[in-house]
Amino acid sequence: MGIGPLRDKVAIITGGSSGIGAATARALAAEGMHLVLAARRADRLRSVAAGIEGRGGRVVTVETDVAAPGSSVGLLDAAERAFGRFDVVFANAGYGFEKAHHETTEEALRHIFEVNFFASTDLVTQASRRLIERGRAGHMLMCSSCLAKFTIPYFGAYAATKAAQSMMCRAMRFELEPHGIEVSSVHPVTTVTEFFEEAARRSGRDAAGSKVPDHAPKFFVQPPERVARAIVACLKRPRSEVWTSLSIRLAAGFITAFPGLFDFACRREAARSRKALRG
Repeated sequence: MGIGPLRDKVAIITGGSSGIGAATARALAAEGMHLVLAARRADRLRSVAAGIEGRGGRVVTVETDVAAPGSSVGLLDAAERAFGRFDVVFANAGYGFEKAHHETTEEALRHIFEVNFFASTDLVTQASRRLIERGRAGHMLMCSSCLAKFTIPYFGAYAATKAAQSMMCRAMRFELEPHGIEVSSVHPVTTVTEFFEEAARRSGRDAAGSKVPDHAPKFFVQPPERVARAIVACLKRPRSEVWTSLSIRLAAGFITAFPGLFDFACRREAARSRKALRG
């Protein structure tokens, strides 16, 4: 069903100041959509917005912490004040860290769930309620991960938040279907963004360096624009899950069917991570 032609529709994107969020904003603007971009870094938001406005796009920026009380309501209000509506919500804000679970504090675990899971779920829930009240169709998306389907050592907390997002999206898709609201989860593989630098910083390691791990296979590394194009395609032809790597999607199914065979790879990855974390 979907929301129909994208031109003049309105999209809200969290984590819109860089990476997948910024790339998706540019891709949607190129389709003629109007944007509400949210992030903590106002200067980065203004830079992304200026680039889009320079090409004739319409953008509203909102500096916010998605985990702060009232953030979701504030974003929806901003969209309705500026454009009188919203049609698409892409809950993209999130982060990860690389740490053994037994060395992770309760505070750190709760915070990553607050940002990655609870904030994104609250945003799409609040948005869906408003669309139902107004009798409007819409499309809700959460940026999950390929790690929603399988985890790797030292990224258990991050993978758990992404699995939770994926399960919530799948349930909501069919709960909201009678109201004309689509729901999709997005499952990127290794993407050239600030994610790994931020993960290193939160893990207490040197945050400077490559945008992707040195050990990541090059054929599994993708630019954020690839994810953005897949999201645009999903808005035009809705589906439950957005993947940008068929091989990883098939591997996820294989790992689910034969988890013991994945143990060898996990054991090697755990040894590599322990060595890296020790410096």
